[in-house]
Amino acid sequence: MNRLIWRKAVNAVMSVVTALCALIAVAPLLFVLGLLTVKGASSLNWAFFTKLPVPVGETGGGIANAIVGSGQLLLLAALFGVPLGVLGGIYLSEFGGWAVPFFVRYAADLLVSVPSIVIGIFAYAVVVLPMGHFSALAGGFALGVILLPIVVTNTEQFLRTVPVWLRESSLALGAGHWKTIVSVVIPSGLQGILTGILLALARVAGETAPLLFTAFNNAYWSRGWNQPVSSLPYMIYTYALSAYEDWHRQAWAAALVLLGFVLLVNVISRLVLARGMAARRAA
Repeated sequence: MNRLIWRKAVNAVMSVVTALCALIAVAPLLFVLGLLTVKGASSLNWAFFTKLPVPVGETGGGIANAIVGSGQLLLLAALFGVPLGVLGGIYLSEFGGWAVPFFVRYAADLLVSVPSIVIGIFAYAVVVLPMGHFSALAGGFALGVILLPIVVTNTEQFLRTVPVWLRESSLALGAGHWKTIVSVVIPSGLQGILTGILLALARVAGETAPLLFTAFNNAYWSRGWNQPVSSLPYMIYTYALSAYEDWHRQAWAAALVLLGFVLLVNVISRLVLARGMAARRAA
């Protein structure tokens, strides 16, 4: 009897400790989200999302150009990084060999750990200097380089979760290797691949250092993909370092918008992955 009571007491204590550890783990996120909400929510209004920035010293204005510019940069990053990343992940997952896959996997792991400011300097040297000016293309290229190894790694990991018997069944029915990959393996791991792409886009959405050397900034609407463009990270950086209180409030509000976008993308990616896992179990 005493042993049973003791066991229940230990279980209760462990439950409390586990709950406290979980709370501590999420406390930084809750603190950041709460601070951004308190500091920036008051500046959120319709004009903030639809108007251009106003000249120094004037109050009001918005960040419409930065929102659109960030969308442009993420689109270019996806065009640069997603196709190569998915193909690289398919190669690592589906094709044999030792030397080349090892080198590709090692290069992807190394590229993930490279500081983003180094990627910015690289993009500045290979894109900005030859073009002679900053541009959205250069910024998208820099973010695409950061995106590429993340997509490669995620694609490989999700494709490796596809059951081997699916591949073997397709091959046994006479389908070739590439046809098996295209018609069986990729559809089975599609939700996971999409999840990895969304998480990678959320990862690069807040990068600031590469944009300092590539896209730079534009206080107005960009006239084209070959021109400098504004972005949320750069605007937050500029406004937070300014001497104007109104700019400080807008920087907090822009940071809240950026964090909200990242959280939304993470939620969507989790829903996509959960739907794919449920469909796989049902099959």
